[in-house]
Amino acid sequence: MESCLKPADHGDSSAPGENEYPSGFPQSICDDVPQQKYLCSNCNNVLNEARQTLCGHRYCLACVNWNNNKLVCKKCKEEDPSSESETSILTSDNLFNDAAINKEILELKVHCANQGCSWRSILKEFEEHQGQCEYALIPCNIGCGQMVLRKALACHLENACPNNMSACPACSRLMSLSEQQKHSCQSLQEKKVTKSDKKQKKYQLPGSKRKESCVFSEVGCTFKGIMEKVRVHENSSHVSHLQLLLQAARTGSSDLPAPASCKENMATDEQLPQVRETLSGLRLHGDMGLSEGERGLLETDGGECSAAHSLLCEDQQTILLDLERQIDTLQQRVQISENIISVLNREVEKTQLGVEALERENQSSQYLIHHLEIKVAEQEERLTRKDTVINSLKQSLTAHLEVSYDGTFIWRLSDLNSKMKEAISGHGNRPNLYSPAFYTSRYGFKVCMRLYLNGDGLGKGTHISLFFVIMKGEYDSLLSWPFKHKVTFFLLDQNHREHVIDAFRPDLTSSSFQRPVSDMNVASGCPLFFPLSKLNSPKHAYCKDNTIFIKCVVDTSS
Repeated sequence: MESCLKPADHGDSSAPGENEYPSGFPQSICDDVPQQKYLCSNCNNVLNEARQTLCGHRYCLACVNWNNNKLVCKKCKEEDPSSESETSILTSDNLFNDAAINKEILELKVHCANQGCSWRSILKEFEEHQGQCEYALIPCNIGCGQMVLRKALACHLENACPNNMSACPACSRLMSLSEQQKHSCQSLQEKKVTKSDKKQKKYQLPGSKRKESCVFSEVGCTFKGIMEKVRVHENSSHVSHLQLLLQAARTGSSDLPAPASCKENMATDEQLPQVRETLSGLRLHGDMGLSEGERGLLETDGGECSAAHSLLCEDQQTILLDLERQIDTLQQRVQISENIISVLNREVEKTQLGVEALERENQSSQYLIHHLEIKVAEQEERLTRKDTVINSLKQSLTAHLEVSYDGTFIWRLSDLNSKMKEAISGHGNRPNLYSPAFYTSRYGFKVCMRLYLNGDGLGKGTHISLFFVIMKGEYDSLLSWPFKHKVTFFLLDQNHREHVIDAFRPDLTSSSFQRPVSDMNVASGCPLFFPLSKLNSPKHAYCKDNTIFIKCVVDTSS
């Protein structure tokens, strides 16, 4: 970040200027009280371009440069006044740029200290805002010495600035707007009279018999005749001509718009000289003297006509002078408006730069948001996979917790009615049910039970069929084959009166008891294990709360 504080070179140090000191940012602009590590050891303000010394203290770059070479660290002096080690000497060799702390400082939350401004952001953007803040006090840009709010500068230039001067077009004297409104320039009047004399000579040409128009035709007079009659008409119709002039002056004054842009100002500047020429020409014709013959003709009407003519000429001169003063005032307003527009253009350029910076920042933020959205989607996908793994591990853990390693296993079957209906209808996904696996010993045979609730083979539809299944285990290569241990099945009476018991010894020649070559061998057991008609017997509680318990015991001692 560019700093508004311009530190001195490392060679000749200099004292801070009026606009430079203190070198750090004031603590008052921070939303929260800044930590001690963010403060300069010299000016006690928030560090600006922090430099860390070998002794571990931090200074603003400008504070270090303003001090004399080989100055002892201020903090070290406070901690131990008698200590002057080499690490405490503030030289360029003992300082290094503290990039980490600078990065933290630029992210501090700050606000504008100018009264009335509601701006809040981070310190990184503070100096850019200070250069554009509408509530900042700035000196008048044409050097009157007054401090004004940036947003009030245009109003100040138009109404209150004593240095907003413009020159009189006749005498070239520099004056403020108020002085120009009171200014009556003798040179301007003489200049107008000279122009009138020249035009008078131009119009004093020999008469001709062709018809001419009245010189006041430009403002609406319709008289036409030979030269002599036109001149008699011009000198005898002053009242009507003055009325036409007044009407033209009013119309011209109302038609002149207040300048609102640079193009309108330029158009007005081009029109004003033309209006001046027209008015000068009109005044010339009003002031032109009569020829000797015409004067004699008018003198025969008496002295009253001459006096009236003199009075009307004076009134005409006054009106024309008023019109020219109005034109001068308009020129002054145009010049002031141009100054204001120049200031506003600079402000617009600053605003455009600010908008471009915000657009770049917005694009960067949009890119960051898109990048974060992709990361969030990836994390959600990972979480889904982890949930799947966790559920699988839970199931595995539950299965391991339920595993028995002593050859005895009790199988609990709940929701028996729905399972029975599926078995009878044959539409269920599982017409037979497998119990969880269990082991005859810690490293013994892996076995399970297979249950047909609606029977199988000889017991189909009348009995519950229960079979014993040998499964492929992890330690089969260490065991003695075929399987030769006695197997006993129990249907437990939940009232503890009379359990149903059935047992069998394996047929050593059957493939069901040989070492498995697939996941499990063919089931073998009791197809007529328990009659369905006795399942809901009132004397016994084989099925209670829609649940039955089946127990299997493998006698490994036999």
